[in-house]
Amino acid sequence: MKDLSVDNLTTIKDLSKSDIELIFNTADNFKKILNQPIKKVPSLRDITIANLFFENSTRTKLSFELAEKRLSADIINFSSSNSSVKKGETLLDTVQNILAMKVDMIVLRHSSPGASIFLSRNIDAKIINAGDGSHEHPTQALLDSFSIRQNFSDFKSLNVLIIGDIIHSRVALSNIFCLQKLGAKVGVCGPSTLMPKFLKSLNVEYFKDLRSALSWSDVANVLRIQLERQKLKYFPSLREYSSRFGVTKKVLDEIKNKVILMHPGPINRGVEISSDVADSKQSIILDQVENGVAIRMAVLYLLAKKIKK
Repeated sequence: MKDLSVDNLTTIKDLSKSDIELIFNTADNFKKILNQPIKKVPSLRDITIANLFFENSTRTKLSFELAEKRLSADIINFSSSNSSVKKGETLLDTVQNILAMKVDMIVLRHSSPGASIFLSRNIDAKIINAGDGSHEHPTQALLDSFSIRQNFSDFKSLNVLIIGDIIHSRVALSNIFCLQKLGAKVGVCGPSTLMPKFLKSLNVEYFKDLRSALSWSDVANVLRIQLERQKLKYFPSLREYSSRFGVTKKVLDEIKNKVILMHPGPINRGVEISSDVADSKQSIILDQVENGVAIRMAVLYLLAKKIKK
């Protein structure tokens, strides 16, 4: 098996297309294991991993923990709310103290964009970015594309739409980079106030109208409105946002093509997507959750291979 060209996973931009394909092929093998009666393998039995989450997380944290346990790694879980960070300790000091306990890998979620890149330049342990502010969320993009791959034979003929709060979304940015590396065309849809100023440089198509956007799409990834990151009022109300950009059965019935629907979670039902759509046969949301464990197992395994060399 080939090796990854990178020593850390801090951003999708650092990955080559062959890196992404290697992760997908490795995840295919781990997914087979996860569907067996005995779901555990000893691949990381001698590896210690610290999960450092400086922001709240449910899906990502549980997914990484489960992936680590399935690989037989030793795990340390860290929460900033009960740590010396509250007393003024720096991120680097916190991590260096943890590494002194002979930790091999760090899974980091942090509110500051670039936090994982900063750590990767200052410590020896392998770093996996589990989300850094509104910058990137590499493993989410990988599991999203992996989920799309299970429904289509080729990315080159695909139109993938991302709907919603693009400016505050680390998921959107990582997805755009990942999908474009794989050859897909990417479109975005939402209020102009929720689009970043550098949108043109991303080489994506912008749609102001949801129905036009969905008619163009093979796949639509629906994002929630990240009110916790919004310091300004970007639209009049959630009700108005939902009426213009909410994905409902009525909207889907008005377009001719059958679009596969995705959502990275957490879902605000009745705002960006209706319950009947989220739970419909067009939705692969639960497949995304399942695939997240296999993708994270693949990333952990491939980076751990570099530790042993």
